[in-house]
Amino acid sequence: MPRRKIRVTGAPEAPLRAALAALRAELGVAEDFPPEVRAEAERTAKTPALPSYDVTDLPFFTLDPPASTDLDQATHLSRQGTGYRVRYAIADVAAFVAPGRALDAEAHRRVNTLYFPDEKIPLHPTVLSEGAASLLPDQVRPSVLWTIDLDADGRTVAVDVRRALVRSRAKLDYASVQKQIDTGTAEEPIALLKEIGEARERQEAERGGISLNVPEQEITEQDHTYVLGYRTPLPADGWNAQLSLLTGMAAADLMLAHGTGVLRTLPAAPDDGGAPARANSRVGEVARLRRTATALRIDWPHHVSYAALIRSLDPGDPRHAAFLQECTTLLRGAGYTVFRDGVLPAITTHAAVAAPYTHCTAPLRRLADRYAAEICLAAVAGQAPPDWVLAALDALPRQMAEGSRIAGTVERECVDIVEAALLKDRIGDVFDGCVVAVDEHRPTVGTVQLISPAVIGRVEGDPLPLGERLRVRLTRADPGTSKILFTVA
Repeated sequence: MPRRKIRVTGAPEAPLRAALAALRAELGVAEDFPPEVRAEAERTAKTPALPSYDVTDLPFFTLDPPASTDLDQATHLSRQGTGYRVRYAIADVAAFVAPGRALDAEAHRRVNTLYFPDEKIPLHPTVLSEGAASLLPDQVRPSVLWTIDLDADGRTVAVDVRRALVRSRAKLDYASVQKQIDTGTAEEPIALLKEIGEARERQEAERGGISLNVPEQEITEQDHTYVLGYRTPLPADGWNAQLSLLTGMAAADLMLAHGTGVLRTLPAAPDDGGAPARANSRVGEVARLRRTATALRIDWPHHVSYAALIRSLDPGDPRHAAFLQECTTLLRGAGYTVFRDGVLPAITTHAAVAAPYTHCTAPLRRLADRYAAEICLAAVAGQAPPDWVLAALDALPRQMAEGSRIAGTVERECVDIVEAALLKDRIGDVFDGCVVAVDEHRPTVGTVQLISPAVIGRVEGDPLPLGERLRVRLTRADPGTSKILFTVA
């Protein structure tokens, strides 16, 4: 599922990048790996466990941002009767990481790759995540290969998963793929991305699911100040995301059918009509989003559902882009749910997907995906999952929750730093905004959403009119302390 994406360019010594480096130091984020972990990664990069099943004759392709080198997924699409066959190869991290060894222990400590606006802190050493385990072009790689057959409407009719050797023939990016499809020059395996992606989007709408096309915020330095822009996601971004969702749903169904697994679950958030609620409840989050829509002058009638509103937005509109960024907060209630021995959990679905779902397509960047793959491989083979998987399963939700907490802290602090940098030269300026939240214990303290630039900050005043537009004055913006403060003007 999407996270808030921010990218910063500029020299390392620039104030904004210096503040981000200071944040990493403050949070104790380890940018390097212990010597024993690096040594093991170097060894296993040369001697992975390779499967006997070989599909290197199939022309797989990867689809990622141009600069990406940690390539988790490779795709081959074809027609199958009146429907389609999706082959989705996932990097087989277990071919390189042995249970209980130094690499495994370090992955359990890190849990997931951490994304800062100027760099990422990887889950695995780059000799694996950007080298031997990555599905780079023209390299034979071990993978967990999903084969999913769809009917003409994009509904799943058959699923298989097994270990396989694959070889990607092309490292593609979204812009070039979109251009090929739009101009009619794409070969069939790429052209089918649109057909299958749109069919799956229709299936998503029918079941009430929501895909957030979250634009990437880009902060650039110009003439000693910072400028905010957005990279609008292309339709190809969404079509490709549908393949990942399709695989995660197929994996969840396999687990539920065989009685053991780890699901990604999220309770439904009711459309509350903007009624007052406690700030930490999901009802309260929807109410806050309604106030954010008001601040950004987005019409959200009370009879229109959250899902319907999201599908009506244009990520190319800066106001809509800012709102979609804030919509990621509704995903913060998601968690991992494990079950075993046929005893199914009370909640088996992910509200945004509107179906059972699990994380299984990004093992280079997320710990839980390696375990999901092993459980699904065992289920198809009619076997019990490996002992090392079962031994670690019960602790996995707690570990992933801690990793998500750290990632959330990184995201919030980075947003604060970036927005402070954006406004650092505008102390004393007055902006139009809307109070989207008020501290229930201190009604003179709250949160304001500006209309332009579309940033959020702390506001103080007496009284604060929740949900109403007002003028606020910027009194503090310091990237070094990641603090923004407004007062009612």
